[in-house]
Amino acid sequence: MPQQNRIKVSDSGGVTVVTFADSKIIDEDEIQELGQELYDLVEREDHRKFVLNFSHVEFLSSAALGKLISFEKKVSSHSGELILTNIRPEIYEVFAITKLTKLFTIKDDEADALAVL
Repeated sequence: MPQQNRIKVSDSGGVTVVTFADSKIIDEDEIQELGQELYDLVEREDHRKFVLNFSHVEFLSSAALGKLISFEKKVSSHSGELILTNIRPEIYEVFAITKLTKLFTIKDDEADALAVL
C-alpha cells in the first residue's frame, strides 16, 4: 500500500475505513492530493466498500465537497458502496443545504456505518 498523507486507511471486516488527517480541508493542492489518495484506493487497490470518517474534520471547502462527489461517482462506477460518518453538525448543515444528503448515505458514527456495509 502506498504511503498515505492526507488520509489514514484501515480495514474493518473488508470495509475500508478512511479517516482524514487534516481538520480543515480547504487548500486546493491538498484537496487534489486527498482526492488522488481516495481514487487510488478504488483504482489501484480495488477497494469497494468505504466508510469516510469525518471525526477530525472541522471545515470543508466547496472544492472538497466537489472531490467527495467525484469520489462517490468513482465508487459507484466500480459497484462499490460509500458511507460518511461522524460529520459535525455545522458540516452536516452544508450537506443538507446543498442536498448532498440525498447523494450520500450518512450515519452518526462508524459503528452504524459498518453495521450497514
